[in-house]
Amino acid sequence: MSKNWMLVIVAAVFEVGWVAGLKHADSVLTWVMTAIAILISFGVLVYSGKRLPTSTVYAVFVGLGTAGTVISEMTVFGEPFSWAKIGLIALLLVGIIGLKLVTHEHDDHPRKEGEAA
Repeated sequence: MSKNWMLVIVAAVFEVGWVAGLKHADSVLTWVMTAIAILISFGVLVYSGKRLPTSTVYAVFVGLGTAGTVISEMTVFGEPFSWAKIGLIALLLVGIIGLKLVTHEHDDHPRKEGEAA
């Protein structure tokens, strides 16, 4: 797995953090941490999107963020456990892995504004 795909995973981890922060932040410190997580998440996502196919990067980012958010809600924040949710997350992850497997990196050079892929 390339460095850029690892960065997409890092961006998704920060996405889980800021989504949880939007729901559970209750002090200035937690709101500041949420804002920092948003900046890091989208900054890393944009950086990766310049080096990888944007549509696949976004699908992987959102899918991993969704799966991570649902799992963290059940494990950390007391959301009721559901096998149906676990099954649907597994299906989502299969789709994400499939997209990653069929997407080929063009090169490690970022595309310039208006340049064709």
